Amino acid sequence: MIFRDRKEAGAYLAAALQGYKTEHPVVLAIPRGGVEVGFEVAKALDADFDLLIARKLPFPDNPESGFGAIAEDGSLYIIKEAAWYLSQSIVEQIIAKQQEEIARRIATLRGGRDLIPIEGRTVILVDDGIAMGSTMHAAIAYCRHHRAGKIVVAAPVTSARVKEQLRKEVDDVVILETPPDFRAVAQVYANWYDVSDEEVLEIMQKWDAWKRTHGR
Repeated sequence: MIFRDRKEAGAYLAAALQGYKTEHPVVLAIPRGGVEVGFEVAKALDADFDLLIARKLPFPDNPESGFGAIAEDGSLYIIKEAAWYLSQSIVEQIIAKQQEEIARRIATLRGGRDLIPIEGRTVILVDDGIAMGSTMHAAIAYCRHHRAGKIVVAAPVTSARVKEQLRKEVDDVVILETPPDFRAVAQVYANWYDVSDEEVLEIMQKWDAWKRTHGR
C-alpha cells in the first residue's frame, strides 16, 4: 500500500489501534516525521499526546546511517557490531552532539517543558516508519526507565526483520506494511518530505485546539 501522506498513514494506523482506546493511552510521537502520524492516532483514540525526543547516533563518515540512538533522558541503544571500529572518544563526541540537538528540540518543540508522565500508563510509540529501529529502541528504553505500564510500538512501515526484533522488546507491535523489498520509509509515501520544526509546532497548535474543542 502507498499512503498519500503522513496524515493518511496516521488515519490508517489509528484504525488498527482502536482496541487500545479503552485504555486511555498516551501517544508519544518521535519528531519530526512521527508527529503528524501520532496526532491522527491520538485524536482517534482520544488519547493524551506528547513528543518524545530521541536521536540517531550517526556514523561520522556516513550520517545517513547510524550505530545506535539516544533518548532525551540519556537512555542509550548501541549496536555493538556496528560501532566496534569507533573509538570511545568519538562515540562520546557523537553522543554529546546529539544531546545538544535533543536539548534544542525540547526547547523548540516542547517549549522546554517535561514530557507527560507515563508511569503505569499504556504508551503507544509512533513514528512515520521504522528503518533500522535504533531510535525506536531508545524510545522503548525511555519508557521502561519511566515505568510505563504497557509499551506498544506503532508505525505505518518497517521491515519484517525489525518488526520481529521489536516484538521481543514490547507488549505489542502494530505495523501496517512490511514490504519484502523494504529499503526506506519513503517508499510507502506518495508525498514524502522532511518535516520542519515549524510544521511540528503547527501540528501541536492543532492538538491544543482539538483538546479545547473536546473539553480536554
